[in-house]
Parts: sequence; C-alpha cells; structure tokens
Amino acid sequence: MNIIIMGLPGAGKGTQAEKIIQEFQIPHISTGDMFRLAMKQETELGLKAKSYMDNGDLVPNEVTIGIVKERLSQSDAKEGFLLDGFPRTIEQAEALNDIMKELNTSIDRTIFIDVPEEELMNRLTGRRICSSCGKAYHLVFNPPKVEGVCDLDGAKLYQRDDDNPETVANRLEVNVKQTQPLIDFYKDQGVFVNVDGARDIDEVFSDVADILKNI
Repeated sequence: MNIIIMGLPGAGKGTQAEKIIQEFQIPHISTGDMFRLAMKQETELGLKAKSYMDNGDLVPNEVTIGIVKERLSQSDAKEGFLLDGFPRTIEQAEALNDIMKELNTSIDRTIFIDVPEEELMNRLTGRRICSSCGKAYHLVFNPPKVEGVCDLDGAKLYQRDDDNPETVANRLEVNVKQTQPLIDFYKDQGVFVNVDGARDIDEVFSDVADILKNI
C-alpha cells in the first residue's frame, strides 16, 4: 500500500504515522529522512541538495522531486510506503503521479487527519518548557503538578515564541492555504480520506487502520 499522510500542525499526524508503520510494516518516508539518506549515500542529487542547504538556500523543486524518486525506487518501498511531508504543492503532487507511473504503481490513499483550528490552537499554544532542564509540559494534556513550575527541578516554565497565539494562528493560516489545493487534488484523484483527529489517539488510529485494511 502506498499512503500519503497529511494534517495541519498539531493534528497528531506524526503519532498516527508511527502507528501505521508499526501496524503495517511499511517504511515511513519523510522529506527530512529522504534528504538525509541521499546526502549520506552521497548520490548526485544528495550532494546537490547539500550544496544548497549548506548555503542556507531552499532546495529547488527538481532536486527534491529527484530525491523522492530515488527513495521510492529503493527495494524497501516496493511493497508500500508512507509518505510524510511530500507533496507540498500541486507541482510536486503531479510529479509524484509521474514517478508512480514510472514505477508501475499508484497512490492508494491520502489520509488527512482533520482537527478544527480552534482545537489546534489549544494544542499548540498549551505547551510549556522548563527553563532549566527543558522538559516539555502541556497545560491540558500533561500539566505540571504546580502551575508554572517544573516537576523535576522546580524551575520556572515558559512558552516558546513560536507557541504564542499570534504566531500559531499565522502558521495555521499558511498551512491551510498550502494544504487545501492538495486536498482538492487528491479528492479529484478519488484517493482522499478525511479522518476525525479530534478524538483519542487510539480511536483515530482505529479508523485509519480500517481504511488501510480495506485497500
């Protein structure tokens, strides 16, 4: 089975991805993993990507797409894979379709972990970090025993700048704009499935597993 997993920040996409690869024994292929592997193996495209990254530049689309093709052509992906973080644009989605055709296969399902933006705001703005040891808490899901104080060393907890409501709201807005065209693209392809992610992790995975078992 060839799967794409999508979701806005805070939706729990990473957690569900881990459960999918454990249950179905397929490789979890993320953009970062692909780049790291290509650079480690010193492929031509990996070295090209490294040269851009070392200069602090964005890796061009054609290099990214080439690295994806290299990775999906490897033997461990022949029985299926879970793609995470790619595609991010319609151009990349169309290129992925071309890669699939060359490999005589196709994307079976695109799973979107759907959580209302209000809930995502609560999840993303509730994180607190210990100023001393770095332990992470969450005001709702994993609160400290004493408000504002680390359980381990009594140090003060703080909110990271990128977790403040204004930054989170902007991040979500950018991601919604980026994601909606891909949702429409995969709906048109007939492989898009929306999963309610605003529930217990195991309940969400139960739905995801049912979808994948019926491919």
